[in-house]
Amino acid sequence: MKRWRYLLGKIGWAFFTILFVLVLNFFLFRVLPGDPARAGVHDPRLKKEAVEAIRVRYGLDKPVINCFESLNPIKVGSCGVNPLETQFFIYIGNLLKGELGISYHSNRPVADVLLERLWNTVILIGAGQILAVIVGVIFGVFAAWKARTNVDYGALIISLIAWSLPTFWLGIILLFWGSNNGLPIGGMQTPGMSSQPFFVRFGDVLSHMLLPTLTYTIVYMGEYMLIMRSSLLDVLSEDYILTAKAKGLNTFQILKDHALKNAMLPLVTVIAINLGFTMAGAVQIESVFSWPGLGGAIYEAVNRRDFPVLQGAFLLIAVGVIVANLLADLTYSYLDPRVQTE
Repeated sequence: MKRWRYLLGKIGWAFFTILFVLVLNFFLFRVLPGDPARAGVHDPRLKKEAVEAIRVRYGLDKPVINCFESLNPIKVGSCGVNPLETQFFIYIGNLLKGELGISYHSNRPVADVLLERLWNTVILIGAGQILAVIVGVIFGVFAAWKARTNVDYGALIISLIAWSLPTFWLGIILLFWGSNNGLPIGGMQTPGMSSQPFFVRFGDVLSHMLLPTLTYTIVYMGEYMLIMRSSLLDVLSEDYILTAKAKGLNTFQILKDHALKNAMLPLVTVIAINLGFTMAGAVQIESVFSWPGLGGAIYEAVNRRDFPVLQGAFLLIAVGVIVANLLADLTYSYLDPRVQTE
């Protein structure tokens, strides 16, 4: 019963946080200076009638939100406009139907624009995250095992350098290195590969993923290695580890059966949070390597002032961060049942 109460409480807080993000995401783009009807059209000769037609097409001619005389949403408020016909309620209604608006630039549904890019970002982030976790955990465990030795000091120096490297700078360095070694340095696929067999296309995509995935892995590997080393050193100083040593267990048994599970708790939280935030952080990697993902879509939308795409992307990223935090809490409760206690 206590476990279910804990799970329902976490899911409830995540749900209310998403509701808050929905409202904040709507008003965030309404307080920006400038005329959104002119923002996506870079033509100073645009006539007033054309601007008004754009406002009508995208619903910008309607009031942002109405003042109410009662809590009945059907009743017309004192402002003389039906609240259901304001931009806010139209925005909420469209979200309930899975619609995020229409792109100013491509004149396509924002959901279609983002979803076709989202999968590319998930592939890149998933591969980089898995490699970063594996390498970071291995180096972190090895550094903690060899604590206060030259091996530990060398691992610390490497991890600190990797963690402090600017993502875009490292990407540019690897871009130059890859161009000198015949590696693909841009895009996701070589032109003309769509007609090739599946395994040929798959290998081509993997070769294009090499440099951006390596950039992602190096940057986050240092963070995971430091956290794993610090957490494991704390666990190895506990009394039950001393008892395990007194029983005659070897180092591998102590790490596998007693230390690693508890040492992974802080790392699980960091990994889950990074999974959400790197959806936005992928902007730098995808921009450097021209990777057609969600980060590239955000970069293009900023340059084009395509506010509906930006609004949809920010909402998608925010929900991703909230869901990632929820998964971290649930995983944490599974690894350590003590967090479920009142």
